[in-house]
Amino acid sequence: MTNEGKSVVYYVCRLVLRPLASIFLKCGLTWKEFSDLSKSVFVEAATQEFGIKGRPTNVSRVSILTGISRKEVKRQRDLLLNDEPAVKGKTTDATRVLSGWFQDREFLDQKGDPMLLQETGPAPSFDALCDRYSGDIATQTMLKELLQTGTIERTRSGELRVIRRFYQPARHDDENLAWGVAFITDLAMTMNNNVFLSNAARPRFGRKAESVRILPGSVSEFHTFLDIRGQAFLEEVDVWLTNREATDDAQESEFLRLGVGMFAIEDKLDEERVR
Repeated sequence: MTNEGKSVVYYVCRLVLRPLASIFLKCGLTWKEFSDLSKSVFVEAATQEFGIKGRPTNVSRVSILTGISRKEVKRQRDLLLNDEPAVKGKTTDATRVLSGWFQDREFLDQKGDPMLLQETGPAPSFDALCDRYSGDIATQTMLKELLQTGTIERTRSGELRVIRRFYQPARHDDENLAWGVAFITDLAMTMNNNVFLSNAARPRFGRKAESVRILPGSVSEFHTFLDIRGQAFLEEVDVWLTNREATDDAQESEFLRLGVGMFAIEDKLDEERVR
């Protein structure tokens, strides 16, 4: 790949990763965890999709494709084969503080539960806990972050109570998160098919309608319009698909998933979007 081509890929990668980074950070995923996980996914994709005549790609070629050493490729493939997680647990300073609160005997009560802590003073106190586990993060900075994210709370008497064992910058509903990730996955797979179209494949439907000259007053009206017309279209698609579903005597091994996804677009303009 030329330097110019690689710069385009870098640009595209940053655009794609930016909203994903926001999601991952809100869920408490660190860049190190993402790095470890992406290494595993790169090895998995190279193994499954770049073999010859349908066979898995050999270790040497996976190493060439991914830039990961042969030894590490083999380790990652072994982990994938055994269904073992390739990513270690959360390692943020905030999570270390919380883990210490739940595990360090000096900060546990007689039942083995995390104690209520005074903010300052000798151990057991939140100040002492941070001195022991928060690395170079100032105690007040850690306190503000954990209170703001609802990870800990202050009691009426002024003591600090821990609510959750793991640090998560934003609360989320697991079901909605799974739905959103499934949507992103489907979109990425359609993009992958259409951008790198092979002779055996055909382009999938992928269209959008947008304008960069809309005033904020039209947003509510647009969502109402989309809720009505978009839902009507999806219901029409659902009827079409239902009428073509396989009969009970068909072989399940022959089934495939077919459908269409829709989503609203709404964001502030920036120079990159306008160009």
